[in-house]
Amino acid sequence: MQRSRAALSLSGFCITAFAATAAHGQAFPSKPIRILTTEAGGGGDLVARVICQALTSALGQPVIIDNRGLRGAEIVAKAAGDGHTLLSYGNPLWLAPFLHAHVAFDPLRDFAPVTLSVSSPNVLVVNATVAATTVSDLIALARGRKNALNFASSGVGSSNHLAGELFRSMANITLVHVPYKGGGAVLPDLLSGRVPLHFSSVSTAAPHVRAGRLKAIAMTTPKRSPSMPEVPTFDEAGLKGYDVTGWYGLLAPAKTPTPLVNRINRELQQVLVDAEALKRLAQAGIEPAPGTPAEFSALIKVEIPKWAKVIKAAGVQPE
Repeated sequence: MQRSRAALSLSGFCITAFAATAAHGQAFPSKPIRILTTEAGGGGDLVARVICQALTSALGQPVIIDNRGLRGAEIVAKAAGDGHTLLSYGNPLWLAPFLHAHVAFDPLRDFAPVTLSVSSPNVLVVNATVAATTVSDLIALARGRKNALNFASSGVGSSNHLAGELFRSMANITLVHVPYKGGGAVLPDLLSGRVPLHFSSVSTAAPHVRAGRLKAIAMTTPKRSPSMPEVPTFDEAGLKGYDVTGWYGLLAPAKTPTPLVNRINRELQQVLVDAEALKRLAQAGIEPAPGTPAEFSALIKVEIPKWAKVIKAAGVQPE
């Protein structure tokens, strides 16, 4: 089937008019597809909308983005396993039981991983007045101070909070966590120097690094980011094994038949090599990371105990 790249996105809908093929003995999709995801405006929302446009062209049905946060995971966990209700989410999904007192889903039992979609690095940045330009400098500075350095995050249990806790633990330094209500609230205090450190998204940090208002110390992922190739990784800087990668993937209800999971996986593989999709992701510092359902499942099973240990050591209490 020839694919059209000219999908149109309107108010959460992606609309096209191509015929779908059959899957698992029945027509799929036979109605609009609903993808539940994170709150509007964040990286998870962007990833879902990129997927939305390309999937609409491929499958021939409107794809609807529904921003529900973790409530969306509860909805998908209870949905029919017919491929028409999917979840686009990342690390917060499988860490939810450690961070929230009442979670109405099990991240391993209630979902069928379809594919890992993308990876998203954070970059450790400091205010331009901080007397450090490398990880070693920053560790020495933290150890030499009478008062602990503060680091800002977008909230308790967020990826940039856990990135700071892992840095503190592995470097054996004292850092004080200062949680904000969202990433947007961090930036003014970071730029003014009120808080010196933050693990920021690449897209947010890059303009301020180039303007000299912030200094980029290290990338949190094992490989350098194509968006900021001059910035070394923590591993390169001497903190071996440090890895805080933000993952987003597509999941279906656990009862979804394997042939249907594989069909959706194949479609996503095509989405994640689409030139326009890659361009939109790159602009946000997000990298495609497609794989098999088994690979995505294995990743989740590795991530859960890793971060459970960090959360426990940091004393993070469920909300």
